Amino acid sequence: MKWPGSLQARLALGLGLGLAIVWLVTAWITATLLRGEMNEVFDSTLEETAQRILPLAVLDILDREELGISQRIATLRQHEEFFTYIVRDDQGRVLLRSHGAEDAVFPPFEGLGFRQTPTHRLYYDAALQGTITIAVAEPLNHRIEVAREALVGLAFPLIMVIPLSLIGVVVIVWRSLDPVRRFSAELASRDEHDLSSVDNGNLPSEITPVAEAVNQLLDRLRRAMEAERSFTANAAHELRTPVAAALAQIQRLMTETSDAVVSQRGVEIEASLKRLNRLSEKLLQLARAEGGQLRRDTASDIRPVLRMIVSEFERIAGAERLEVDLPDTAVLSDIDPDAFAILARNLIENGLRHGTGDTPIQVIMTANGLLRVINDGPIIPPETLARLTARFERGHTLSAGGGLGLSIVQAIADGTQATLILYSPAPGRADGFEVDFEIPIHH
Repeated sequence: MKWPGSLQARLALGLGLGLAIVWLVTAWITATLLRGEMNEVFDSTLEETAQRILPLAVLDILDREELGISQRIATLRQHEEFFTYIVRDDQGRVLLRSHGAEDAVFPPFEGLGFRQTPTHRLYYDAALQGTITIAVAEPLNHRIEVAREALVGLAFPLIMVIPLSLIGVVVIVWRSLDPVRRFSAELASRDEHDLSSVDNGNLPSEITPVAEAVNQLLDRLRRAMEAERSFTANAAHELRTPVAAALAQIQRLMTETSDAVVSQRGVEIEASLKRLNRLSEKLLQLARAEGGQLRRDTASDIRPVLRMIVSEFERIAGAERLEVDLPDTAVLSDIDPDAFAILARNLIENGLRHGTGDTPIQVIMTANGLLRVINDGPIIPPETLARLTARFERGHTLSAGGGLGLSIVQAIADGTQATLILYSPAPGRADGFEVDFEIPIHH
């Protein structure tokens, strides 16, 4: 039998089986002792019966006018006779018998004491120097029946006690482990964005060290992740000023020089500095996305935020590059507007950067909070599609980019308990790429 994996099931099963075995062994020992005691009582009864009847039988026999006459004791009313007896003389003649006695049951007298045949337990006694003997017999079936009734009397309570005891064990174990279950459930409900300590109150003393170790581990993880996010944000922030200064200097140098070679190198340096500037901006956005506080206590309409982001890209890329479809009714969500602006900007920027041809980028928001961004382009293999939300992961494209856009969106989706799904080809099309972000909304 495979042992259960649950601690509760193991305790309940182990204690239940142990309790049942203890009850059964106790019942067996009790029955054995009871059988021995009953045999002693019945033997004592046989002996006492013989010693009481024998003197009366001797008087009756001596008062008879004729010796050697056999007499059967009559009964006043019909009843079941468990003890039968016969009285014999020294020649083996039966002088007196009880009304239910059968001669074949009583072997010849061979001495005082107990004897046992396959069917009866007997006691022999004698008087008048052994000239008159008595044999008292009890059927073994009578003892077996009495023992069986005693066992039934013991077993009947056990039939009730053992199931009730097992139920009691299960209930006690279940209630005793309730703090452990609550601790486990609370720990299982946590994600990487909630690394606060788990309440370990009322836990058994054996589990408390484990809970304390888990909370210490969570605290170390929280501090490590905070340090990582702080370093990312600070490093990105500190890069912005020197990069901006270097970019300004190289642009000034390009305007002041007439050397074509220097000017060409200046263009290359400017492009590298702009890429570095964009990377620092993405790192700041990633730190913001992973820093928590992505949902607010109140809900607001997020359509104006999306319109503002779309307007920025229409000025940069041209209105003909974007095809926008927004619902007429408000889309209420408790997502932080800054976080929503970051994810919308990254999704639209990703579509504009990697879209091919003259087909406009579709930006669609439904009344139930589904944001869809669709661009054309070649089909992305499934294995590549599954990796696109990882940091610094880029598909097979010649377009510029640092590979952080979709990872930022994924971080915001995780922090807001939203759903992010990537499709390639786009649903209903033979090619293209679609990103669906299901915004948490309030009805």
